[in-house]
Amino acid sequence: MIRFSGVVKKFGDHVVLDELDFTVAPGEFVSLIGPSGSGKTTILRLLMTLEKVNGGTIHVGGECLSHVRRGERRVPADEKHLRVMRRRIGMVFQQFNLFPNMNVLRNITEAPVRSLGLAPAEAEQRARELLGLVGLEDKADAHPTRLSGGQQQRVAIARALAMRPDVLLLDEVTSALDPELVADVLRVLRDIATTTDITILCVTHEMQFAQDVSDRVMMFDHGRVLEDAVPEKLFTAPEHERTKEFLRAVIDRR
Repeated sequence: MIRFSGVVKKFGDHVVLDELDFTVAPGEFVSLIGPSGSGKTTILRLLMTLEKVNGGTIHVGGECLSHVRRGERRVPADEKHLRVMRRRIGMVFQQFNLFPNMNVLRNITEAPVRSLGLAPAEAEQRARELLGLVGLEDKADAHPTRLSGGQQQRVAIARALAMRPDVLLLDEVTSALDPELVADVLRVLRDIATTTDITILCVTHEMQFAQDVSDRVMMFDHGRVLEDAVPEKLFTAPEHERTKEFLRAVIDRR
């Protein structure tokens, strides 16, 4: 479902991703772990087309995200192609980014109606089903300012799912939450992982969550994948010394 082939991303002279290669199969839940600045969030931003590659290619669902063919040449993707590809990908950010002037229901239905052309009644039915999935059936008419941080993040997850994406990207979705609110959001993500066939790429520092839910875990450092293994292997018998150091630091800090 996702393939990075020799992807290079630079900011000025700073190389963030260094000829990165990896794949994610359809329906897989893959967690990206590693120190801050290792390139994890940049991967998500490239998939969301918020950044452009400096080298290499990205494919989503067999179609090239980063480039299009013009005769015999491969050229950077134009805005029309990017709009089509974005519909296949949903993202939940650290901050909730809900529209404060809209109630919860409209926050979820706005994009499907405007971008996918869904009938309002169909979009509303889907939104109410998703509110049930995230445990907020009774908050459809509430405005975001009336919700806790954990509730707002669950609405953001429902909003991303409302676009029926093939791929869901999660960027440290619990980092802005108070500790007592984290469990509810992680429970929702566990439910999504086990009850849908969406491909999920998750940047997280929640090591127990990554261990419990992931099909695979990739350890990043300096724009490269140091280890790529099933959680049972990576968390109990990591091979790379840098992985061992990182896990000790994160676990001890918690």
